Amino acid sequence: MSSATTTKVHDALNQLRAATQALHGAISDAAANQREAARADLEVIAQKTKAVTQSIKGSMDAQNEATKKFLAAALSDLEAAQKHVSEGMKSSGKAWQTSARQAAADTRAAVQQVSEAVAAKRSAASTQPVK
Repeated sequence: MSSATTTKVHDALNQLRAATQALHGAISDAAANQREAARADLEVIAQKTKAVTQSIKGSMDAQNEATKKFLAAALSDLEAAQKHVSEGMKSSGKAWQTSARQAAADTRAAVQQVSEAVAAKRSAASTQPVK
């Protein structure tokens, strides 16, 4: 992999991590909101979750095996978050709060997995010989 390609992959992973962190923040904010007004936030969050999920799927082919493993785990966590967001949009009261909190926990786990993917990519890059 050329230096320019490696840089692009690192940048893509860093952007993916930033998007996942922003998603987690939005879900956490919605979960903390006791009012049903946060339901509108969940619609936006559902769209953002889908976009981040698609970004992960799109970037997996360019990754090494260790990085792919972490991204696959992040993908699984985000798919669970999507499920909880969808459930939250259909519920109210305590069930809504539970769904929002579960989505936040799933997204927090996805952030951790993407961070691990970034670390795995950096580790792989640091062990490659300089050309």
